Amino acid sequence: MSLTPSPRVADLITLSISAGRAILSIYASDFSAKAKSDLTPVTEADEAAEKIILAGLARLDPGTPVISEEAASAGRIPAASSHFFLVDPLDGTKEFISRNGEFTVNIALVDHGVPVAGVVYAPALGRMFWGELGVGAAQCAVGADETLSSWRPMTVRALPGDGATVVASRSHRDQATEDYLRKINVKSLCSAGSSLKFCLVAAGEADLYPRFGRTMEWDTAAGHAVLLAAGGKVMTAEDGTPLGYGKSERGYDNPGFIASA
Repeated sequence: MSLTPSPRVADLITLSISAGRAILSIYASDFSAKAKSDLTPVTEADEAAEKIILAGLARLDPGTPVISEEAASAGRIPAASSHFFLVDPLDGTKEFISRNGEFTVNIALVDHGVPVAGVVYAPALGRMFWGELGVGAAQCAVGADETLSSWRPMTVRALPGDGATVVASRSHRDQATEDYLRKINVKSLCSAGSSLKFCLVAAGEADLYPRFGRTMEWDTAAGHAVLLAAGGKVMTAEDGTPLGYGKSERGYDNPGFIASA
């Protein structure tokens, strides 16, 4: 059985493929990285992909504000709105620099704090994921010629009785995560970069993704949307409430969270 994305999500998928094409062109070159003011790395691929996505969203939906990582880092943040796009043009820059392929293009639509639609594209791995509340979630393979295979619906799985498969950050593992893992029944532990971790839970390939280190809203919104549409949830580690978006009073920082089936 296949699942067809809505026209709105189909447009975001097309846009993510265009951004991915630019990213892969730079990925194959002798690129360089520089440090932003918060000391996180940025490459020309981040900037090229963001330019493509911002231009595309302005054409597709000019009335909806966009909060995007590199623009926000430069202080260009639109006025607060209850309905907006969140974009991370290249999530997992450290994975990009290390050339392990585990980086993604993230585009999400947020409505009243909830990520209602999202696309996550891993161009180097040839994997595309999307989710939309009320429609569902699906994944497909993307060929070298950018053709898409049939969409395969995704739903989270029930927690196995013999323990959880946990996926954790490859580049940002911290002591809080290690402490959490010691408190639960872990069957297996794997590492992955970027928003792929949300998608692995959504696809039933993992059960839990704990994250206690710093993340920003644009890092998580698209993967969160995919997981929500697949039947999962993302709850804050502070008080167990759903992780929300539009937290301008926090500078768009997320608290620690647990993403689960």
